[in-house]
Amino acid sequence: MTTMSSGTPTTLPTWHSTPLGAALDRATGGSYHEVKRELIGRLPLDALVRDHGMTMEEAREWTRRSARVVVDAGMSATGFPVAQGGLDDPGRSCVDFEVTAMADLSLTVKGAVVFGLYGGAVNALGSERHREEFLPPLITGAHVGCYAMTEFGHGSDVASLETTITHDPETDELVVHSPTPSATKTYIGAAAEDATIAAVYGQLVVGGEGHGVHVVLVPLRDGTGSALPGVTIGDNGHKGGLLGVDNGTLTFDQVRVPRRMLLDRFGGVDADGRYVSDIDSDSKRFFTMLGTLVRGRICVATGSSAAARKALSIAVRYADRRRQFDRPDGSGEVLLLDYLAHQRKLLPAVATAYAHRTAINELVDRLQELHQLPEKDQVAQRELETRAAGLKALSTRFANDTIQVCREACGGAGYMTENGLTGLRADADVFATFEGDNTVLLQLVAKGLLTGYKEMWGDLDTRGMVAASARMVGDQVIEATSMRPLVDRLVAAAARRSPSETLLDRGWHLAMFSDRERHVLETLAARLRRAKGDAAFETFNAAQDHVLLAARTHMDRVVLEAFVSAVDACDDPETRDVLERLCTLYALSSIEAESGWFQSHNRMSATRAKAVTAQINRLCGELRPVALELVEGLGVPEAWLGSAMLVEDPARWTPGATG
Repeated sequence: MTTMSSGTPTTLPTWHSTPLGAALDRATGGSYHEVKRELIGRLPLDALVRDHGMTMEEAREWTRRSARVVVDAGMSATGFPVAQGGLDDPGRSCVDFEVTAMADLSLTVKGAVVFGLYGGAVNALGSERHREEFLPPLITGAHVGCYAMTEFGHGSDVASLETTITHDPETDELVVHSPTPSATKTYIGAAAEDATIAAVYGQLVVGGEGHGVHVVLVPLRDGTGSALPGVTIGDNGHKGGLLGVDNGTLTFDQVRVPRRMLLDRFGGVDADGRYVSDIDSDSKRFFTMLGTLVRGRICVATGSSAAARKALSIAVRYADRRRQFDRPDGSGEVLLLDYLAHQRKLLPAVATAYAHRTAINELVDRLQELHQLPEKDQVAQRELETRAAGLKALSTRFANDTIQVCREACGGAGYMTENGLTGLRADADVFATFEGDNTVLLQLVAKGLLTGYKEMWGDLDTRGMVAASARMVGDQVIEATSMRPLVDRLVAAAARRSPSETLLDRGWHLAMFSDRERHVLETLAARLRRAKGDAAFETFNAAQDHVLLAARTHMDRVVLEAFVSAVDACDDPETRDVLERLCTLYALSSIEAESGWFQSHNRMSATRAKAVTAQINRLCGELRPVALELVEGLGVPEAWLGSAMLVEDPARWTPGATG
């Protein structure tokens, strides 16, 4: 970025103090584990750990400088084509997002907006000439792009955006206009101060006929930083978090750009002024365009997962050194983490963090795998989009809840700004609503399960979904929730054992999750089948709680299966034993949280429910001695935690200090 300057590199020591911690990190770090280690080893500490007391202006300037460091480290290029100076590795770009999220979420989001969203739009929605012209200056930081989708009047409902992009045949230009105050683009990251160009979403009008939402590149500022004619730029100002990101507003008053600025991979205007597209349906074209940007939701999932792991790393380390109340035998005060109630606050959350990490690893690998296919598998792509939506919703909800629990677990110290949790809580908060509101995304997941991924090429309105559910048969449910061979084998083995033997049986856990998913989905389909004609919306609206439950139960099963597979792949006995306990803790904690459902649907007795709780308590006690190793295995370097309460010498983590 044009105003950024490089920071001074510092040395970061190895962050694993125990062999088991390193082994757990390696076992659950995914296929990009070594890439993460290499990045963490060479990124300068002063560009990653920010002073928590900075003002908004100071935080923006720090983020600007640190983003320059990220660019110089090559992290801006990884997801782009080799021809434009990139690595053509979308999976690696998600890992870059995760690594910076372990350090500072403002830095992460600033990079995500500029390179992931704006750059991703150019790369995925533009033609080769767009990539050749606009990606190289973006990768080097000469251009700063922003992603102008959200409007005051329309956020999640992208199809109803009011901004217009009208082709003028007399001049062969596109006229970008904000026809109403509610058409103002808002919350646009990098717009307030830094962006020089925007990817603007709007309704394309050619020859007086509308063709739905398209994207056009619109320059925003001249060489002096002043807004160009017709462009009005505002500043959203102080936010509840992410103070380092300059969110702003954009309005356009008959702004003219050349026709070539339209990103026309899926539809555009030819030299004769006619609209042309290989996709005949506006809705199909719309969802195809949005589907190409699935990486953004995967990145949000990786970032929120990293934020939760960072909070747990702080809270568990603090609880392992903070003492409270004397022991009855007079041997000294009790460590917080020796109390069962404290273990119950933190250790099941640690297990869930491991589970989410393995599921996100699989998602990143699948993104890269589909990207490398010589011919695109559209059904697999839709399945990826649905899973990305679900994991984004699941991981961001977990992050917000867990960071709050971690803050409370640290008492008054957790409320002090210098200890890092309040800032992390504020920064992660918005993850639940950007890149798709979680409620909307969970509805998308349920929609994919009900209609089958193949049908998602069609209209995705409520009426279409309800009608499709009426055609759904049992086989289609099986297709959408199919298991992998390992899971099939474990479930079959559990079915041959008596109930008294299965509390710790992985097959029983998997069967409970999949049986619940199947029941919820089938009963939802039965409810929606009763809808007729114009009653479709009312029926769907009345069943929304059921819809959201179907999505969550599906994603819970997906996460458990990913964790089970990761444990199965671990060949080190000591590491695997710990992972087995973590996996059991995750599964039983989830079953305990939903014990009301399992009991009311005759899947579990009250006696069994009590046994589950007792076993969770035992597992917490068994894992307590390796609590430090568990958080080391979460992969967040201690030097990046930025928490004053964890160090005797504050210089050990103060920005600018050598680690």
